[in-house]
Amino acid sequence: MPEHRYSQYCALARTLDVAGDRWTLLIVRELTPGPRRFTDLIDGLPGISRKLLTERLRALERDGIIARRELPPPAARQVYELTDDGRDLATSMAPLIAWGVRRIGDRKPGETFRARWPAVAMAGLADREAAKGVSETYQYLVGDSAFHFTVDDGSIELHDGQAENPAVTWTTDEETWADIASRKIRTSSAAATGALTVSGDPHAVKRLRRIFSRSQMLAHAEATPNGARQG
Repeated sequence: MPEHRYSQYCALARTLDVAGDRWTLLIVRELTPGPRRFTDLIDGLPGISRKLLTERLRALERDGIIARRELPPPAARQVYELTDDGRDLATSMAPLIAWGVRRIGDRKPGETFRARWPAVAMAGLADREAAKGVSETYQYLVGDSAFHFTVDDGSIELHDGQAENPAVTWTTDEETWADIASRKIRTSSAAATGALTVSGDPHAVKRLRRIFSRSQMLAHAEATPNGARQG
């Protein structure tokens, strides 16, 4: 069993023993949509060195948060993926994401951005009540990135790559997606200029908009700290 840094018999200390190091939760964020190669992680974590990433991956594997797996031929590549415990940690990050949404503000010059990052927040802050009774897949094509959400009776999961037979497909470029994520522009404005196209069953589009309603997700973010205090 690895030595705990804090040596405190406390649940929060146990959590921080695993997740308290710089970059650790961002590595979990990168693995939330699915397995990633080392080079994928380097690309998704601008600013981290290869040495530090290697150290963090080893520690997370030691703590049972991630696992390594060899892809079968012709890929023949090693990937990292979350274990069941790692997926639980990813789920537990939702309140932290909600707290961060309240503080994120405008995008500053020089701040990097990846299309998958807002998608992780969307999956964590989506309206699961609106997703009850819904069984559909929503695909997002953002520049060179592709990811999709599978909705199954209140359950919402994010996955890398394109989906088979999506009910709805959103297509846009990365800058437009960043502007939508930062609330600089509305999706209706992006669609009106042609920077965003939404195709699929009109009823499914309405369900998607309810599940991933910006106002509902922001309300969730605003309510989370109050809910925690009242609990």
